[in-house]
Amino acid sequence: MKPTNILFTCAGRRNYLINYFKEALNNEGLIIATDMSANAPALADADIAITVPSIYDENYISTIKDICLQHKVTAVISLNDLELPLLAKHKSNFNNIGVKVLISNEDVIDIAFDKWKFYQFLMKEKLTTPKTFIHIDEAIAETENNTLSYPLILKPRWGSSSIGIETVDTKEELILVHKLLLIKLKKTILYKASEKEINTAILIQEKIKGSEYGLDILNDFNGNYYGTFAREKLAMRSGETDKAISVITPEILAIGEKISLLLRHSGNLDCDIFIAENKIYILEFNPRFGGGYPFSHEAGINTAAIYIAWLKNEKIKASFNNYKSNITFAKCDRLLKIKSNS
Repeated sequence: MKPTNILFTCAGRRNYLINYFKEALNNEGLIIATDMSANAPALADADIAITVPSIYDENYISTIKDICLQHKVTAVISLNDLELPLLAKHKSNFNNIGVKVLISNEDVIDIAFDKWKFYQFLMKEKLTTPKTFIHIDEAIAETENNTLSYPLILKPRWGSSSIGIETVDTKEELILVHKLLLIKLKKTILYKASEKEINTAILIQEKIKGSEYGLDILNDFNGNYYGTFAREKLAMRSGETDKAISVITPEILAIGEKISLLLRHSGNLDCDIFIAENKIYILEFNPRFGGGYPFSHEAGINTAAIYIAWLKNEKIKASFNNYKSNITFAKCDRLLKIKSNS
């Protein structure tokens, strides 16, 4: 039987995904991981670890294609928001060499990555989401008309890893923080994605007070709905879920299925929602595995094994989906020895 070799790009700290997929492969394939940093922790758990250029390097795509050919890669899974638009653009190039890039099409990636387009998409589809502005004058006018209240959230329009997210409580803070974020944005990894529309690159958003949930909304690789797996976030750290409890409610399952049918995304979609006063507010989409996926996995949904079965055109075993509610997990750090390149 031909081995199923999976390449994880921008692997970073996602050791859990490396190990979930290694377990699902059951020695019938290899896990290859790449990152621009030789010290990226996930590389330590991969079968093959390779250091590559930045995603903005002109040779990045050709480097990834060469790795795919050299190691007979079956499928590529990206773990980085900033890389998704690039891989989506070149998806057909990988298909031409027999490699499946397991991400959504460019339209879905664009809606998820550009948080203003995301807001407009939700408004068009009449889905509830916090009020959002790209022009500070409009936000200030609404606060003065008492149609918008402090505190407000400021965040990059093209964001990742909770970089540049701030809360403001007054008009003075709003003006100062907005100006500061525009300056600081130019010094971050987000600038490349923001530079063409830098004057509208900071969003001002209504802050919702309620319970926060993370959803893994799973479609097959053709965009057909499989299921929604949710957890209530009990604690956050550095923009990722740190403690969570699995939940199953009809309302959350319904919103997950509705999002799936509207987007027709491919594979896993990480979605953040708030529930306040019996309303579900959609905060953002990330069309990839998110930092909350381990909580879904440990509560009984083995998306890694499902991915492998889909790649092999095999039926999904009942044991792959045994999702249960009221299961609580917490993340912890562990120390890894980094392999020397010398």
